[in-house]
Amino acid sequence: MKTLLATLGAAALMAGAGPAAAQTRFASVELSAGMHLIKAEVAASEAQREQGLMFRNKMAPNAGMLFVFDAPATQCMWMKNTLLPLSVAFIDAAGKIVNIEDMQAQTLDNHCSSKAVAVRYALEMNLGWFKQKHIKPGMLIGNLPPAR
Repeated sequence: MKTLLATLGAAALMAGAGPAAAQTRFASVELSAGMHLIKAEVAASEAQREQGLMFRNKMAPNAGMLFVFDAPATQCMWMKNTLLPLSVAFIDAAGKIVNIEDMQAQTLDNHCSSKAVAVRYALEMNLGWFKQKHIKPGMLIGNLPPAR
């Protein structure tokens, strides 16, 4: 009976914990953009990329999330269940920023990389971060992890 009550109690706690309880742990890497350092969580698996920054209420000023894709291609991002407005830089395999898009929180709009250049990475930062730091397409992001 004790085991049954403990199991039911744990299930009730998890059910009431909401989406934040299901957050995945991400490895992190320190990237460079010009003279700026970025602490980025790395979303390298399909499950990690699907979760991304969903349900986060805040993010540190020089923090972000780096999405590592399996192969270079046109990539699109959306903001379902993402509570923070973000800017995303699409980055090719050599680390060069192809384009930057601003994304509003909790929308289903697609924000895609340029079709002219296949990208290997996408770096999400707080809305306006790239503009505030004068980071533009054509600039390099350093210390990118190798793709799997």
